[in-house]
Amino acid sequence: MSYDRKHNEANGEENRDGTDDNRSWNCGAEGPTEDPQIEQLRGRQIRNLLTLNLLAFGTPMLLMGDEIRRTQLGNNNAYCQDNSVSWLDWTLVEQHRDLHRFVKRLIGLRLSRELAAGEHGLTLSQLLGRARIEWHGLRLGQPDWSERSHSLACTLWSLSGRTCFHLIASAYWQPLRFELPAPPASARPAWRLVIDTAREPPEDIVEPCRARVVTEATYRVAPRSIVLLVSDEG
Repeated sequence: MSYDRKHNEANGEENRDGTDDNRSWNCGAEGPTEDPQIEQLRGRQIRNLLTLNLLAFGTPMLLMGDEIRRTQLGNNNAYCQDNSVSWLDWTLVEQHRDLHRFVKRLIGLRLSRELAAGEHGLTLSQLLGRARIEWHGLRLGQPDWSERSHSLACTLWSLSGRTCFHLIASAYWQPLRFELPAPPASARPAWRLVIDTAREPPEDIVEPCRARVVTEATYRVAPRSIVLLVSDEG
């Protein structure tokens, strides 16, 4: 989230080593910046990607220090750097304690899911085959799968049907209002807002038991953010 291109000059290969295919965006400035708006956007984008990674059906993987914004200063081939470029700076734990807390809550949410316990004894392929998922866009049941699309939403249920999730992901640069499905008839009478990466910490992720109730038929999603609503069986 801080670099558009690699910066491997310190490796002594005139920046020719390492891949040039970097799926990255510096959010408006190359490298460190004191611009508060760019820093805010970077933080939101980091939370977005961590949310998608840790809430996916498959096995997530974090690189050492992802939870505290560890950086290699743009070096994508740092195996030869036995110094601060490749080390873990433990002061980042305090410097980025809000992100550290966010990731801990995400892991807790993942482990609390019915599927995380493996009680159904299914492989990932079997799980995906049985998964009940409904796809949406700004309108219910109307996902935009085109290459120009910048948003997607889905409703999914645990295999037992006891828990229902509604996830909204918007990469658009303006706020968008998404239609919300009605909570399951057997569930509590409303959605609970567990994650909204556009909200300021500690409200960006909260425990479901203390999450804000959402009763409206739509939800306004801020630019470049992810929202997770949860409804449990009452």
